[in-house]
Amino acid sequence: MWLDIAIAALFVAGIYAFVTLVRWRTRDVTRRSSRTADNLYGQYADSPRKQRQYARRRGGSWTDEQHKG
Repeated sequence: MWLDIAIAALFVAGIYAFVTLVRWRTRDVTRRSSRTADNLYGQYADSPRKQRQYARRRGGSWTDEQHKG
């Protein structure tokens, strides 16, 4: 009987821990930020030279003035 109660308590504690972790992670991922795509882009963009080459290959144009921030 005590073993059944202990197993049930561990099961409930595991579910509680999982829900708490999911709520924390959801809040962490969806929190508001002052960062925008414009000021994050520079961290992930290729060099201006590579971007011009990419645009030329695809028939477009690219200028530094458009993307300075």
